[in-house]
Amino acid sequence: MTIIILLISISLTIAILFLGSFLWSMKSGQFDDTYGPSVRMLFEDKKEKKQEG
Repeated sequence: MTIIILLISISLTIAILFLGSFLWSMKSGQFDDTYGPSVRMLFEDKKEKKQEG
């Protein structure tokens, strides 16, 4: 019975840590723009080589 209480308390602690890290990442703005980086990758300008001569 003691091991069940120990396992439940450990799993609840880990779940609270994951929830806290998720909420922290939401507040820091990590998931604000999910569309921009994918489009920017497609339309990024290529650097032109300068001709020396």
